[in-house]
Amino acid sequence: MDDATLMDSMDLKVRELLKEVQLDYSPPFTKFVDDTVSAVKACIDKIPEDVKVTADTAPNFVRDIGADKVEFKFKKPTSIKIGGSYATQTLAKPGVNVDLIIRLPKESFHEKDYLNYRYHAKRCLYLCLLKKYLDTSASFDKVEWSTLQNEARKPILIIHPAAKVAEVPGVCIRIIPSAMSLFSISRLNLNRNNIHTPNQALEATPKYNSSILEDMFLEDTEFIDKSFSRWKELREASTLLKVWAQQRSSIYAYDCLSGFLISAILAYLLTRQQISMSMKAIQIFRVTMNFIANSELWSRGLYFPQEGQSSITKEERIQFKKSFPVVICNPSGRFNLAFRISRIGFAELQDEAALTLKCLEKCKDGGFEEIFMTKIDYAAKYDYCIRINLKGKKEAYALGFCSDNECWRIYEEKVHGILTKGLNDRAKFIRVTWRNAESQWSVEDGMSTLDKEPLFIGISVSNVEKAFRMIDIGPNAGNSEEVQEFRKFWGEKAELRRFKDGRIAESTVWESEKWARHLILKRIVEHILTRHLSLLKENIVVAVDQLDFSLLHGAGDPISYTESLLKAFDVLSKRLRLVPDIPLKVSSVQPLNSAFRLTSAFPPEPHLLASEKNEFVKLNNAIPSCIQPLEVMIQLEGSGNWPMDEVAVEKTKSAFLLQIGESLQKLWGMTCIATEDNVDVLLSGYAFRLKILHERGLSLLSKESENGQEKRVSLTDKKLFICSQHSSMINGLQSRYPIYASVARLAKRWAASHLFSACLVEEAVELLVASVFLNPLPFNTPCSRITGFLRFLRLLSEYGWTFSSLVVDINNDLSQSDKKEITDNFVLSRKVQGENGVRPAMFIATVYDKTSEAWTGSSPSALELKRLVAYARSSANLLTKLIFQDQIGPYRWECLFRTPLNNYDAIVLLHRDKLPDPQRLLFPSEVAHGKLVVRGHASKCFQPVLLPRDLKGRPEEVKSKLLVDFDPLRFFIRDLEKEFSTTFKVWYDLLGGDAVGLTWVESYSSKKRKQEEVVEKDEYDPSKLLKSVGDAGKGFVKSIYFLKPPRLSN
Repeated sequence: MDDATLMDSMDLKVRELLKEVQLDYSPPFTKFVDDTVSAVKACIDKIPEDVKVTADTAPNFVRDIGADKVEFKFKKPTSIKIGGSYATQTLAKPGVNVDLIIRLPKESFHEKDYLNYRYHAKRCLYLCLLKKYLDTSASFDKVEWSTLQNEARKPILIIHPAAKVAEVPGVCIRIIPSAMSLFSISRLNLNRNNIHTPNQALEATPKYNSSILEDMFLEDTEFIDKSFSRWKELREASTLLKVWAQQRSSIYAYDCLSGFLISAILAYLLTRQQISMSMKAIQIFRVTMNFIANSELWSRGLYFPQEGQSSITKEERIQFKKSFPVVICNPSGRFNLAFRISRIGFAELQDEAALTLKCLEKCKDGGFEEIFMTKIDYAAKYDYCIRINLKGKKEAYALGFCSDNECWRIYEEKVHGILTKGLNDRAKFIRVTWRNAESQWSVEDGMSTLDKEPLFIGISVSNVEKAFRMIDIGPNAGNSEEVQEFRKFWGEKAELRRFKDGRIAESTVWESEKWARHLILKRIVEHILTRHLSLLKENIVVAVDQLDFSLLHGAGDPISYTESLLKAFDVLSKRLRLVPDIPLKVSSVQPLNSAFRLTSAFPPEPHLLASEKNEFVKLNNAIPSCIQPLEVMIQLEGSGNWPMDEVAVEKTKSAFLLQIGESLQKLWGMTCIATEDNVDVLLSGYAFRLKILHERGLSLLSKESENGQEKRVSLTDKKLFICSQHSSMINGLQSRYPIYASVARLAKRWAASHLFSACLVEEAVELLVASVFLNPLPFNTPCSRITGFLRFLRLLSEYGWTFSSLVVDINNDLSQSDKKEITDNFVLSRKVQGENGVRPAMFIATVYDKTSEAWTGSSPSALELKRLVAYARSSANLLTKLIFQDQIGPYRWECLFRTPLNNYDAIVLLHRDKLPDPQRLLFPSEVAHGKLVVRGHASKCFQPVLLPRDLKGRPEEVKSKLLVDFDPLRFFIRDLEKEFSTTFKVWYDLLGGDAVGLTWVESYSSKKRKQEEVVEKDEYDPSKLLKSVGDAGKGFVKSIYFLKPPRLSN
């Protein structure tokens, strides 16, 4: 797609977005606002003049803020007018707030009320009196307290009108006091101290002073109003920037960006002539992103031109930069509009802007979806999310609630400093926020109740290798001052070590199993926070290992056996190449099973009966009776003597495999098991299933199919080739992204636990997860398993499967012509789907499969995909809430893998003690409703474990008891799908579930209707059919529950 077409597409989508989010200033809405403002004025007019207001109106607030001399006589506001985004017509849905600016009367204040929080206390008391009268008005449903940019010392009132406007639901009025001309601006200079505390040095109070200056300059918005009133495109750009920011909760925050600052930045760019009247809204948006991300002016500060005034002196600029990390000085030159922006908040803002520029450049359709439609919240953005419960922890405000800054902001900085020092280069960003001002907060309660919300920490790691590092090296032993500081910080974790290069230095060591290294960062955080903040571990919740239970097998993660598996494969590969007595030598050996690429949900553990050693003789524990074979693909030397007939080719392959098996057995004493279809080799505790790829099939697949030759390639060879391509690519991907395999395993476990084993094969899951890593925008690449898993769920639930193909280009192999071919194939598939519904509902294209036939060609169907999307959306929402709250009523982390059984028409429960891997069962299934139609007894023919008494006898006899490739669930499902394919759809969990779900198919419902119209027959009686299911699984089926009858259709 060329640039012009791309811009047209982006422009069209932006137009539609603006229609959705821009407010229509229609007569009904403007009348609604005017009427509400009139009602507010009427309430204020009822307040008698000269009413004495004392600290008793809000004693707790006045006490906590530490103010004195707060009594005053009430006077009417000097003026009441609408301001903010409503005035500039840049309001953006949802969450429409209309700002009502009330100018405080000078008569109620003393000229020195800028000292010692007197202004803040009187400001609050003034609002308390207003609220008392507003509460009595029938025009308002509710009047509640909130805060200005989360600053508890500056409360505001939120009014919810009783009248409603249909097109703008939930609109509310914010009453914000203005302090224009109340005090001398020179008294609020940044280097002055205006909080006089006994026995303390008088240090400058720039943030306190700026808090008052903000109210004094609240109405000074002419520099914004003048620009926006005459320029529609600028208003649209402002709306786009607000939508962009609102989607990013980490930057649309009290210590970073606000709607007012967005307007100020746009106004500044206009004065610098970086935007012009000829630009479209999206062009202004792009210029703004580039300015935020890359401009060098931020290092000096942004200063508006001084019209008719002397310019800001160099000393004043230095003072601004010394006091604040970010400076956007208002046109008066006296007040920093960005005084709340923190250093880390601004760094995150620049990072988000840089990522947005990448989206504009690299993403489809100019990145519209990624920029404006994707929610970038803490849970999906950060690799490690941490909650600290500080309720009742008085140390946070031991020195008072408010000094120059509020105690919550000071505590945030303290936590950030500790974590920055402790994590060092492991972390790229550390975001600490304490959103303590709840909407239901009341100033009458004071500030001590503002610790209910936990402190939240988001950590983006620099890379996985650094995050998983087990040793941190500190200062050399000879540097005594640094050593003392190091030991003071780390405490008992600090130890002196000699390293391989001969260096003797302080260090911290975090010993860990390889599969548990994602917990190292958690251990560091817990150690330093408990040590320096005197916190209990139970008050620190790190979202990192809460889902690990789903991958454990016994006490540990079976991924730890991968090393022994790869060693066994290496031995097998070498021996296969050395087999002498076959006509064609083995030229290459490639593993195909997902265990070799570390993405198997349960990698196999070495089995004693599949080992050359007879260690089972002395064993006193039970061992599994089943072992699953791992596919290995063999390629032979080239030859022109292969038969042309497909059947003959397969027979020739079998002959080769038999000969290879005999040679392995003869030369190295390996156990080989041959059947009509397969040859399995037992080695070092594993079973390997050998497959041969016919070299002519490989050459035919690589040719263009113009002459129809590709049709002659056997399905076996085609499947093997695709499997080999997929396996090779995924193996390379997981080596590039070490956390990928863990995320893929969680995703597979989730899909299986919700009974999607039939409609979402593991290769499709691997490609979906691969897309999360290869196309992370608008995020950075995930570096933790929970974050990656959440993004997988959101991709599955939010992607436009009906209108878009998902292209997974693992090695950047796809050319423009390849991408065009994929697009053409997708469009064709949608046309075919409209006719008979047989084409892929989920179109996933790769370089080896441009038609999405390999993994999603037949499933999921449109109905299955709809169910998948619904489950993924529900799980994503629950996971997001759990990261923030840990528990929502009865819902905990394990509920992500517990599927609701009432969503099926019938449930088949299996005997748990007959499952091949009972340890993998997460939750025993129970059905509390429905009609029990079948109850079955467990068979004695099959036992999933071999007891010590079964291991007695000659080694050959004992080894013969090992069942290779036997899974009763798989065979049971195969029989059901063969026998009842037109009756019901089968849903199951191949990774260890004990329940099978059944849903009636539409064709059965139609037959049922026809039979009812004629005569009832047993053939179409649901209970009879379910009993037949019980007969098919006799000895394995425990019970069957009939939940819902078929929906009758014509």
